[in-house]
Amino acid sequence: MAILVFGGAGYIGSHTVYELVDAGRDVVIADNLETGHIEAVHPKAKFYQGDIRSREFVDSVFEAEKIDGVIHFAANSLVGESMTNPLKYYDNNLCGTKVLLESMVAHGIDKIVFSSTAATYGEPERVPILETDRTDPTNCYGETKLSMEKMFKWIGLAHGLRFVSLRYFNACGAHVSGQIGEAHSPETHLIPLILQVPNGQREAISIFGDDYDTKDGTCIRDYIHVTDLAQAHILAMDYLLAGKESNIFNLGNGVGFTVKEVIDTARKVTGHPIPAKITPRRAGDPAQLIASSEKAKSVLGWNPQHADLEEIIASAWNWHKNHPHGFAK
Repeated sequence: MAILVFGGAGYIGSHTVYELVDAGRDVVIADNLETGHIEAVHPKAKFYQGDIRSREFVDSVFEAEKIDGVIHFAANSLVGESMTNPLKYYDNNLCGTKVLLESMVAHGIDKIVFSSTAATYGEPERVPILETDRTDPTNCYGETKLSMEKMFKWIGLAHGLRFVSLRYFNACGAHVSGQIGEAHSPETHLIPLILQVPNGQREAISIFGDDYDTKDGTCIRDYIHVTDLAQAHILAMDYLLAGKESNIFNLGNGVGFTVKEVIDTARKVTGHPIPAKITPRRAGDPAQLIASSEKAKSVLGWNPQHADLEEIIASAWNWHKNHPHGFAK
């Protein structure tokens, strides 16, 4: 029996597939390659190109393969774009998930691990954030992810589906082999943007606001290595395969770094001065987002292996300096 990874050609999806294959699992990937990359597909995984919104396509995969459970990464995830084009996010994230769930119910597949986000919380009431804290998204992306979680809950009550939702914080870093890494267009994540400076692709890195109530005035975020995230998805699937009940877990390192600290660490790793310039705050940026991952550690047995910021940035730099244009030749 295989694990079906929807969105398995994307950043976190492809790293999860690599870890699944290393763990000896049979893996099937479905991806429309809108934001994923065929070059990121593991050679030992079976690949189907198609769209999650197509019931005919989703049915065809379930009919062709013996699937034990689904890991669901197939969603648009740009916060800014979600605010200017919310219908795109409702169409792909919610309508796509609806089609996937219809097909799962029809084919008797009752286990799904879902790639959710810290954006479901919105402005946090406290730090570190617990899974039981209020969910009140401040952007459409977070709203669609929260709506997807609620879909799983209600489908579970009606049809016996069991799900694990993984709400994670700032995914970063690259595979230890250097074969796959982060390649978004446009790029919006801090670490790849910083590394564009030593790569000669931008003059300086912008810091959006230095007047927050933090130790150096810049925003604090919880950065988590993509391979640690991938491992958590495998543990979550094993949890469901063991017959456990639906659940929600935060994934983070429980440690926050300021934007200035991340830039300083990148300077150390790359040996480049990396000039920075202060620009106005962005709307909707909380001062700090840090996860409590105690529940994932105690229930799933999750144990992040790559929590050191220098190691995270070094793995990202190893990828970006050798692939300055991502997967493009």
